[in-house]
Amino acid sequence: MRPDTPADHITEAERLLRTAAQYPEDQEPLFLQAAAHLELAGDRARATTLYDELLGSSGTAVENPHLVKALKAANLWEYGHEAEARAIIDGIRAASPAEAAPWEIAAETLEAHDELEPAHDLFSAALTLLITPGEEVPYATQSLLTGRHRVRRLMGVAHDPWDELADALHTAAVPLDELHDPKRLWSLGSSDPGELRAEITRLRAELGTYRTALSRPFPVAVLHWPEDELRELVANYPELAQEYNSHEDHLARLEAALRDLHATGTPNLGIVTGTVPSYEAFAASEAASPSDPDLLPQYATTLAARGRAVPWPPARSASCWCGSGRAYRECHGAA
Repeated sequence: MRPDTPADHITEAERLLRTAAQYPEDQEPLFLQAAAHLELAGDRARATTLYDELLGSSGTAVENPHLVKALKAANLWEYGHEAEARAIIDGIRAASPAEAAPWEIAAETLEAHDELEPAHDLFSAALTLLITPGEEVPYATQSLLTGRHRVRRLMGVAHDPWDELADALHTAAVPLDELHDPKRLWSLGSSDPGELRAEITRLRAELGTYRTALSRPFPVAVLHWPEDELRELVANYPELAQEYNSHEDHLARLEAALRDLHATGTPNLGIVTGTVPSYEAFAASEAASPSDPDLLPQYATTLAARGRAVPWPPARSASCWCGSGRAYRECHGAA
């Protein structure tokens, strides 16, 4: 059951912080989840403290500093620290992160405070950086197209090619133009049954989209073992050798599985990388034997839930997910 009250959100935040103390390697995603619950509980100052603790941590490097900064900026603006939030957003734009999430959060923060032109400029800058013409739009980047489309409808400007791409990628029954129509707010005060029925239909479509996103808060993830880790895993637990013929075969099967999932329309795919100590700790927490092959998909799901998944596919010009150091198009993306 999802937390509903401020007290529920505080309780969940405390649970996540205890988990972070137990699994320090997963501190970052667990702290971010805890901060989100604190924000929902109204304890925004404590949420900022968590963001600052991550950014100021000397023990481990922050994997997604721009995401942490964007979340901090959104939170700060909500309780009166607009100038600091703007400065952080300016810094994110100057840094030009290669991930979609920091751009989206920063742009939506501006949009939420009626800064439509700066929000539009931020969405556009992100898409210019992250979309390669002629290549498939990554799942994480599609929401940038949707957000930019929404802002442009609020600004009353005509469609451009990116808006047309957003329309093409949108799968809900109600078109984006209707969902993002500024006049929708007016219809909420209408006494015309026809207008109200149309608005209910639009709201149901929008709710369906949100429910789909909430039902998959982390990617559908497959488990990747680096070569050294796989060698140690099989040496320690020979029963798992039947799952892995060789490291090369393991990598090829991962890519094939991801392509099959993609072909069936499964969105939000990702790869999690395992280590033997982490796997053994997970097995101990489940009171199970590490030699049990049924534990492997559970381990992958747990890593994904802790925010350890890397989105697939990478851009064809980006480094391959396998760690070879070659571009994806020259490695596992060549086929």
